[in-house]
Amino acid sequence: MSDNVQTQAVLDALGHGVLIFSSDGKLIQHNVIAGAILGRDLNMIKSQGWSIAAELFDTHTESIDLRLDKVREQALVSDRPVRFKIYRSGAYIPCWASALNADNGDVYTVLTIDVPDWSIIANVINRFQREMAELVDSTKGHMRLISRTLQLDAEEQDASTARISKRIGGFTRLIEIHMTRGGRLISMLDRLQAIRTGIVRDNVSQYIKRVNLEDYMEDFIEALDEVQLLDPESDQHDYRSRISLELEDDLVIRASESYLTLALRELLRNAIMYSLVGTPIRIVANKRGNAVQIRVQDEGYGIRAKEHDSVFDVFKRARQPQIIAEFGYGLSLHLCKHEVEAMNGQMWFTSEEGVGTTMYLQLPIWQESSSSNHANA
Repeated sequence: MSDNVQTQAVLDALGHGVLIFSSDGKLIQHNVIAGAILGRDLNMIKSQGWSIAAELFDTHTESIDLRLDKVREQALVSDRPVRFKIYRSGAYIPCWASALNADNGDVYTVLTIDVPDWSIIANVINRFQREMAELVDSTKGHMRLISRTLQLDAEEQDASTARISKRIGGFTRLIEIHMTRGGRLISMLDRLQAIRTGIVRDNVSQYIKRVNLEDYMEDFIEALDEVQLLDPESDQHDYRSRISLELEDDLVIRASESYLTLALRELLRNAIMYSLVGTPIRIVANKRGNAVQIRVQDEGYGIRAKEHDSVFDVFKRARQPQIIAEFGYGLSLHLCKHEVEAMNGQMWFTSEEGVGTTMYLQLPIWQESSSSNHANA
């Protein structure tokens, strides 16, 4: 490696950790971020090289294919970086391995280590704590009111059963709303944690299978009657009658049914909540090259052009009055995008304020050479 001073300055300016090993396993270069991530372990790697790095990085790695020696073998024959992860401070950190060919014929192994961004998790946990504290306090208050109502009405000789029932019904309705929202936030927090720690890709890989889209969509639509798709305070109209399917024949995709279901439910929820009752919602699917494109189209309020760039950000919601009036956390699209990408898919949208929004999911077509031995989702 020539011109080490200049190279070191470049490495130290990077926002992720870098370790460079020679072909004989010696650590020949690293940067400041790597030292911050690895701490004292970096001194051991400096003295003992690749062997101790493999021992340290393979902690909590059960799969042989994901161990560092195997990752290095893959990197040396691949023209693209190989993804893996290490376990540090109670969490998995995404990493990459790649081969670097020098002019003199030497081959170096370069490891890059992402700096965990826990700010999102911290924000969600803080939000979760506040939300749950409010839910608990509110629920306690409603239970006290129910108790007082029963006591007061029992003391009043002319208290009617209808009046008692109406009061208690109102309180229990509020409790249902709070508990439903709390459960949804807990589910979202679990999904976000899986994304931030890389677990989502492992989960997806276990359940990837051949999915006949026509059969899947028929089951998906029927199952909508069995789930609480909308927030309890939203208009609980017959939204099923608004949904139409337009599927090209013989569409077979490679996907996890459970994650595809999560994504489609979130997109339908948004389409229903953010459009007028009675306006149509179309689910259209057709082939696009080696992929299948699924579109969820509504004729709703749409998204302002100035807010397009933040649609997939966490805790971001469009600011139109009609949208703010509906309850939401601003997390669902962020979660869906990452989960779709974990299936080697893509997600994007087009939208015009006052006209409507189209959300796009694109997933790979099933190839018969693909492994079909995965468990069903």
